Amino acid sequence: MSTPTSHPQHTHTPAPPPEKVGPYRILREVGAGGMGTVYLGEHLETGMTAAIKVLPASLAREPGLVARFTREIDATRKIENPHVVKVYESGADGEIYFYAMEFVEGETLTARLMRDKRIDWRQVIEFGVQICKALKAAHNSGVIHRDLKPSNLLIAKDDVVKLTDFGVAQVFASGKLTVTGGVIGTAEYMSPEQAQGKRAIKQSDIYSLGAVMYVMLTGRPPFTGKTNLDIAQKHKYGQFDSPRRVVPDIPTWLDEVVCTCLEKRPEDRYPDAYVLQLRLSEILKKVELSAAGSPVLDVDGASSTDETSAANAISSPRSIEGAGTLMRDLVKAEIERTAIKTPIQQIFDNTWFLIVSFVLLIAIGIWWVQSRRPDPDALFARGEKLMQLAPGPGWETARQECFDRLLELDEDTWRPRVEPYLSELSLYEAAHDAPRVGGLRERSPANDLERFVQRALVRRQLGDDQGARETLTAVLGLIPDDDEHQPERAVITQLIDDIPAGEAAEPSEFLTAAVARARALTADGQTTDAREIWESILLLYGEDEANAEIVEEARRALDQ
Repeated sequence: MSTPTSHPQHTHTPAPPPEKVGPYRILREVGAGGMGTVYLGEHLETGMTAAIKVLPASLAREPGLVARFTREIDATRKIENPHVVKVYESGADGEIYFYAMEFVEGETLTARLMRDKRIDWRQVIEFGVQICKALKAAHNSGVIHRDLKPSNLLIAKDDVVKLTDFGVAQVFASGKLTVTGGVIGTAEYMSPEQAQGKRAIKQSDIYSLGAVMYVMLTGRPPFTGKTNLDIAQKHKYGQFDSPRRVVPDIPTWLDEVVCTCLEKRPEDRYPDAYVLQLRLSEILKKVELSAAGSPVLDVDGASSTDETSAANAISSPRSIEGAGTLMRDLVKAEIERTAIKTPIQQIFDNTWFLIVSFVLLIAIGIWWVQSRRPDPDALFARGEKLMQLAPGPGWETARQECFDRLLELDEDTWRPRVEPYLSELSLYEAAHDAPRVGGLRERSPANDLERFVQRALVRRQLGDDQGARETLTAVLGLIPDDDEHQPERAVITQLIDDIPAGEAAEPSEFLTAAVARARALTADGQTTDAREIWESILLLYGEDEANAEIVEEARRALDQ
């Protein structure tokens, strides 16, 4: 079966595929799901085949989605690794938004699990190492996957694993996102911090990979439930059965690695994908050493290499004697080998050679430091180029690696030139670090402009999009429309554009029921109880423009 995308195949009545999308001639449909349809296409000029993912028309019309889509695809294109599905390009063909990526002949890990139920632990280690290499390349490029799961892992015919759909969860989760991050991911493989609405980090992908290895080993995810909320709660607070309890023949070392990946706190997991890759690579060597140190013959004469047989063999006197003799001979041979020095070793043992090498090393180090001294003009040009990108990681790089270094080199000279960009960055950071509702992080605003921006963002997090838009529009009206203040106006305008335009919300059932009780109490002459309800409505909804009519009714009732 061939599929280039992370989405499982569905039984559906496919619409006729388009004849052409962008520069690609469409050959056939290969997959479909909630995040779009995937076609096999051929480039009209080069003849190169590619998988073309087309966004659903309903999603493409969603405010802000196209901008997020473009940012995520641009970030993914930076990742170069044989275990990451290569993204070729993205674009629009009329009202159709698409991106083209490498076409992989094979199947998804989901399809493999549906057919085989479980995967041998040795193959799980091999797959896990390949996925670690993909994550390391992505994390080094500043990209967090956020939605690592079996359907996003493609297995080619030669068992090469390729990870796909980086950032797609971020693009399509606009309804669940807040400005500082939201609940993004698939419930069975979602990290506890993502389940709490926190920002996904490298260790979040490590957790998801642990859940993927768990399902490969046992045939089931670490947590299941009737609803996504139920599963998310278990990720945050529940305890799973270790893989070895489900499948006893799994090596202890692999069981420990998977359980470490699935620790609740990010700091208790492996710090990055490279360290996890090393831990996985060590397991086969440990198993081989454990077996080789105490060989045991089964009744039929076959060699047994499992951990239990190895432990039984070590406990027998003959095995201990054999292992001790083998170790003695190995140590003796190593001592004899190292006693014979080669000509190169004799050169390195010469004191004058070591002194000259040390001096030369110092000279090379001084030259390297001198040659690496940054060129201020080049730093400023790079910073300007990064600031032309959409607000995001590029801006943070511009501050840390360009503007801050220029100020360290010569603040008096460079301060006037970088100050306009620093003002723009300060406003971006105020939005980026706005306090989250119920969160622990909070950033104090440096001035009135930042304070009002944070106030608007908090209102949006609380679901008051209209109030957030009105606050930002009012702030924009106070900023002078001149060249000096264009950076601030650009950031505020972008924040306003990111807020989806929606229809005025109807009063909530909670508020409607309260108004009905107050009216009924007034009609029955129970004015004291009615007054308490009207006062509560005025206190809670007094500044809510969406419920202005009810607030005015409350004021009239209190006046009477």
